[in-house]
Amino acid sequence: MSIKKLSAIRRSDPWLEREMKRYEHPLPSREYLLQILAEQGKPVGFEALCALLDIEGAEVDTFQRRLRAMEREAQLLRNRKGSYILPERASLIAGRVEGHPDGYGFLIPDDGGEDLFLEARQMSKVLHRDRALVRVVGVDRRGRREGVIVEVLERANSRIVGRVLVEHGITLVVPENRRINQDILVAPGGTSLVRSGEVVTVEIIEQPDRHAKPIGRIVEVLGAYADPGMEIEIALRKHELPFEFSSAALAEAAALPDGLTSSESEGRTDLRALPLVTIDGETARDFDDAVFAEKTGRGWRLVVAIADVSHYVRPGMALDREGLQRGNSVYFPRRVIPMLPEKLSNGLCSLNPDVDRLAMVCDMNIDAGGEIVDYRFYPAVFRSQARLTYDQVWQWLSGSAQPESDRERALQPRLQALYGLFQVLGEARGKRGAIDFETIETMMVFNDQGKIERIVPTHRNDAHRLIEECMLAANVCASAFLQANRQPCLYRIHEGPTPEKLQALRDFLREFGISLGGGDDPTARDYASLLDSIKTRPDAQLLQTVMLRSLRQAMYSPDNVGHFGLSYEHYTHFTSPIRRYPDLLVHRSIKALLAAGQYAPGNWDEIGLHCSMTERRADEATRDVSNWLKCYYMRDRIGETFAGTIAAVVPFGVFVALDEVYVEGLVHVSELGEDYFQYDSVKHQMLGERTGKRFRLGDRLSVKLVRADLETGRIDFVLADAA
Repeated sequence: MSIKKLSAIRRSDPWLEREMKRYEHPLPSREYLLQILAEQGKPVGFEALCALLDIEGAEVDTFQRRLRAMEREAQLLRNRKGSYILPERASLIAGRVEGHPDGYGFLIPDDGGEDLFLEARQMSKVLHRDRALVRVVGVDRRGRREGVIVEVLERANSRIVGRVLVEHGITLVVPENRRINQDILVAPGGTSLVRSGEVVTVEIIEQPDRHAKPIGRIVEVLGAYADPGMEIEIALRKHELPFEFSSAALAEAAALPDGLTSSESEGRTDLRALPLVTIDGETARDFDDAVFAEKTGRGWRLVVAIADVSHYVRPGMALDREGLQRGNSVYFPRRVIPMLPEKLSNGLCSLNPDVDRLAMVCDMNIDAGGEIVDYRFYPAVFRSQARLTYDQVWQWLSGSAQPESDRERALQPRLQALYGLFQVLGEARGKRGAIDFETIETMMVFNDQGKIERIVPTHRNDAHRLIEECMLAANVCASAFLQANRQPCLYRIHEGPTPEKLQALRDFLREFGISLGGGDDPTARDYASLLDSIKTRPDAQLLQTVMLRSLRQAMYSPDNVGHFGLSYEHYTHFTSPIRRYPDLLVHRSIKALLAAGQYAPGNWDEIGLHCSMTERRADEATRDVSNWLKCYYMRDRIGETFAGTIAAVVPFGVFVALDEVYVEGLVHVSELGEDYFQYDSVKHQMLGERTGKRFRLGDRLSVKLVRADLETGRIDFVLADAA
């Protein structure tokens, strides 16, 4: 439709050009519709609204659908007479409900305003993550805005995983997600095959209201709570992680060839003679990056080859929709939920040794100071010369072991070159002022029965850091290339501390007689400098922990605000398209530019928010599984005494991290002693009013294990000297 065919009213839409790009027959934009309603200053009926916006007869049905969509998203409301009004004019706030395990909840407003407190009676009408319209009715005794639910806009829970509970002949399902604090009443007739205590999935057939519990029917019996692997089955369903590929996606994967065809290599740079190698962990199954380095005069050449997933997963394919929905692979202990089917993740896109593979390559020239002076991207075909492990490479580099075969010995000059480049890049990282927090990573060792035998720390060596620096260099080049060519993409952004968190950090550091530089706008260099100055102090771990908690979470966004922690002005993810969807988009964007085009997958903001959500979802699910396994592991150690460190201070007690077991548990405030303890969030401490006894983040404690409850996931301690 041309603009000339539209009436003057429709041509006045400030967002008309955008709508015409999206739709062949554009309606008035949502923004324009809201603007017209606001100008009327009163409720407007449907026919009057059609007249105001010059809606033609053929457009009426489509226009009604748009209005209904806007109602669902709380952009519009209808009053009792059916006229349309603006929510803000009715003093109503739309948002998402967030439940609390103790029964109350909050409304998180869509407009980003202050959260509203919802008491338990209000929460009886909704479940966690439902969307609702709320009216502010006052302020509670803690000074929080309080609301009442006027209308439930959208139900978020159709299926819930939980444990069966049979009481007085009535079957209930107790949700695993503690934020859903209403039990689901199981409809009669579907309970004969389940036993109390079993884990099931229940489908909600009647949502809750003020007078009745939610009602559901059992659609899946997962088994007994302590069955091997049950913790993962629960986490998958609790966090709504997609774990079964669609038949369409599997069919597309099955149709792919088992290896490369000759035509697929055409037009690509042939790197098969270049001794690229993969370096990964002992248990890794998907190898998506290979590296090569050589000295060139005073500088270096670094080649990073990344599996060319975008060659196989194209826009519009079921595989692509599946990849976007999942967002990333999820790594549980002993089980991986891959982003792409095994044919790709462990086959065509896994850079196994001695087979031809397709890659996107970042080929860099780096000077003697560790600065990237030139780079180029190109598609290539190559052949990995070896699959090496971090420990193996570090043993060779450190001299603690020697290569055993001629082939391994032939790789040594390449590994030495990589290590020399790593040292240069590491120095540049230090000069740049990137923050390097030292954290302890752990690994669970399982026995033949699938239960934890022990939990051990994993130590990063310079082989890990070597690969990390190579990947960082390629990621920076990718973001620079996209930015220079004005190609929108998803940057990996990490903002500095909020003013509130920065002030809290400064107040805390003042207690120790130290300060963070940078004034109101500290840089990563200021953080790094302070970390370096405190690393020999006995309380260094405490100070580092508080500094780390002052920073915001990294996320994906098309708005480049830089990466605070790494001290980069621009940064994106290029190196793992086999397990991260944003990386796949970056590959497509680079390929589009190499072909003198542009790539547009849709709304970059929405995709960024979705991928950030799937990343958090994966973190929460893996944390749940880890906590469950640790709880199971500790059940046999009730009554034992352990040494540990206070890892967190909360209003209801202190969490203690055990030294040699790497498990955290709670010492409840009631177990701290015969005193009233005041929680101080700034000083991260509990202070006894009468005794002056203090429990502060980082303090050492001896504790006794008194409870490890699988059903709640709680591990409880008491002070050993008070037991």
